[in-house]
Amino acid sequence: MIREIVQVGDPVLRKKCEPVKRFDGELCSLLDDMKETVRAAEGAGLAAPQVGVPVRAVVVDVEEGFFEFVNPVFVWQKGEQTGAEGCLSVKGKAGTVLRPNKVKIVFQDRNGDKYSLVARDFFARAVCHELDHLDGILYTDKATDVRDSED
Repeated sequence: MIREIVQVGDPVLRKKCEPVKRFDGELCSLLDDMKETVRAAEGAGLAAPQVGVPVRAVVVDVEEGFFEFVNPVFVWQKGEQTGAEGCLSVKGKAGTVLRPNKVKIVFQDRNGDKYSLVARDFFARAVCHELDHLDGILYTDKATDVRDSED
């Protein structure tokens, strides 16, 4: 099911999200809906609070594949990259953001199994952007400029 994407100004986007404690059908439905929603919106990622659910779950859909991260935590971050970002919750805007070029995270999957992953380049940017949402941070908080986007 495609869910409505919450827009800037909604308080759920500024909440520090709670860890997922129950790995059940409700979580699976949320993750399935997030996948359908991000693909319909042609985004690179989506965090649970962006669909109004304040839990620590994100999906990332990039060239490297489709990923689900539940309760993700950074292990380390290396290097720097500066690039343009937009957000499905900040329609019509774009900004330039400094991010790490390489990150390692640990996370759980929809079944509660633990994994680690290293992301580089745009994949790392997408991971950082989505994990920020879990702490109530929007890219506009970090951008050196925010302007009307071309889309």
